[in-house]
Amino acid sequence: MSAGTVVLVGTVLFAAGCSTGGTGLKDEGPAHTDSVSRTGPPPAPEPHASSGQSARAASPSGRPVTKVDPVALLKADPKVSADIKRELKPCTGKEYPVDVSYGKVTGNDAVDIVVNVLSCADALGRGSYVYRSEGGRYENVFSDEQPPVYAEIDRGDLVLTKPVYAKTDAVAYPSGEDVITYRWSGERFTEQDRVYTEYSNVDGGGQPAPAVTHKN
Repeated sequence: MSAGTVVLVGTVLFAAGCSTGGTGLKDEGPAHTDSVSRTGPPPAPEPHASSGQSARAASPSGRPVTKVDPVALLKADPKVSADIKRELKPCTGKEYPVDVSYGKVTGNDAVDIVVNVLSCADALGRGSYVYRSEGGRYENVFSDEQPPVYAEIDRGDLVLTKPVYAKTDAVAYPSGEDVITYRWSGERFTEQDRVYTEYSNVDGGGQPAPAVTHKN
């Protein structure tokens, strides 16, 4: 793992109608939560522009960073699939099923943005994306649209969590879980580690328990 530590995490969560998705952020420090709300089609995002949100937070260097509208960022991104864009609608009211975090994960001087798109029905991750500031705009440098998936920043690395379901598994009780660690190599992310945990249902308990862990 990289020795770099992310000291800023901002999380955008959706409320009523969508439960919390993913495994949560592992970075140190308190998370600041906002709702992504819009009354109409979002404008194309501008680098380091609030796109309608005025909240600000401190960057790892101490300089203020204006948060970006993740919905506008996704809709303006040609690398995001048409299916994701088509389903990127409020779950209820004006709350979008999007989680966003800010931190250092590509070794850049500017803060990177990690965006997770969730499903309204069961809060499973539909797609995960990493945006890096390049030449005055945000560039998509990583995407995974094979659900379920959820991305987090953990001590300077990108960590993807992928629940594994058998045909008879309930959403709350997957058969196992893949945790994949990626590290920025200077131009792209490369896989560093992969751990699969197989779960078994505890008799009468109704809760899954770790059974076997395989580490590659």
